[in-house]
Amino acid sequence: MITLGVTVLDCPDHAALAEFYAQMLGWRVTRGDEDDWIEVVGPQGRALAFQRVESGYRPPQWPGQDVPQQLHLDFDVARADIDEAERKVVGLGAKLVQHDEGVRDFRVYLDPAGHPFCLCLK
Repeated sequence: MITLGVTVLDCPDHAALAEFYAQMLGWRVTRGDEDDWIEVVGPQGRALAFQRVESGYRPPQWPGQDVPQQLHLDFDVARADIDEAERKVVGLGAKLVQHDEGVRDFRVYLDPAGHPFCLCLK
């Protein structure tokens, strides 16, 4: 009866953030009629949306809770590809904030707008 439609991230520059995720995932950016909304669409209609916040945007503070993350995205990566995937996301503008140090099965990054996301070993 109920299905998940799209995950939406608020950000100050929705076009730049949409391009970051489109490049990271190899998906395509689509624009609709609304100036403050952009979607990145992938296989089987999977999508991420980005909504521009005109003023007052405060990026989450990870790992602190002064401005909680509220949500984060996990992306699966094969163990053999994790270092290449990290080079890709950092090259696109992400910031590594927690390495796996060989003991965890994920690494934590912040996207260009400050949203945390993880590259998880599958």
